[in-house]
Amino acid sequence: MSAYRGWGRPSYRSYGGGFGWGLRPTPVVKWLLIANTAIFIALALLNIFAPLWARAVLVLFGVVPVDTVFSLRFWQPLTYLFLHSGFWHLFFNMFALWMFGTPLERDWGRRRFLRYYLLTGVGAGVLNVVVSLIWGGPAASIPTIGASGAIYGLLLAFGVLYPRQPIFIWFILPVPAWIFVSIYGGITFLSALQGPGSGISHISHLGGMLFGLIYLRGGWLLHRGRRRYNEWRLRQAREKFEVYMQEKDEEEGRREPPRWVN
Repeated sequence: MSAYRGWGRPSYRSYGGGFGWGLRPTPVVKWLLIANTAIFIALALLNIFAPLWARAVLVLFGVVPVDTVFSLRFWQPLTYLFLHSGFWHLFFNMFALWMFGTPLERDWGRRRFLRYYLLTGVGAGVLNVVVSLIWGGPAASIPTIGASGAIYGLLLAFGVLYPRQPIFIWFILPVPAWIFVSIYGGITFLSALQGPGSGISHISHLGGMLFGLIYLRGGWLLHRGRRRYNEWRLRQAREKFEVYMQEKDEEEGRREPPRWVN
């Protein structure tokens, strides 16, 4: 069963696979889990034996808005996705990646899933840079790390594509996915209004959901715009043809009618 047909057309059926539980991780999800865990372990070891080097890695590869723009470290909105600050930070992000990412990759395929994951994650990082620089203050020079922007993008996609699938809050209370996502989206939006500096990058969370929505709905808007443009081109061609036929009729009307010559 495929729950998604084309751009921005959600399925209103539940996903039969149980959104992660009992499912083996799909290939891209599996490699993302391995990569994030391996980098976390390597950074933890580096922090034990060479803490200054560990700090340097965070500053170099985390999103530091002033460095991203003024030091031309344009790789940061990508590399920050693979860095995490602690075990629970990593655990909850990877748990959500497995839970929501597995059914999405099964439906979309590897390439499209990876494209969506990176788009929402990088988009969240870019939005964080822009907002932090506009807002100013210490947040513009503090590293932001973690895959949460991409994870919120996956959460948004799951809620849009499988709106009736129940998600268990605290593993007890079942809530339809669209309600769960709406609640999280509202909390994230209100939290983001407080601006950077709270210790949690709510701007990145909001950015992941925003870019996810643009991806899922933007194709429909693009298709609609292209259709309107083609309709306008057709009207223009029809009007030119009508003008041409009218001029041709007038020209033939001015000609002297043919006569028989005896």
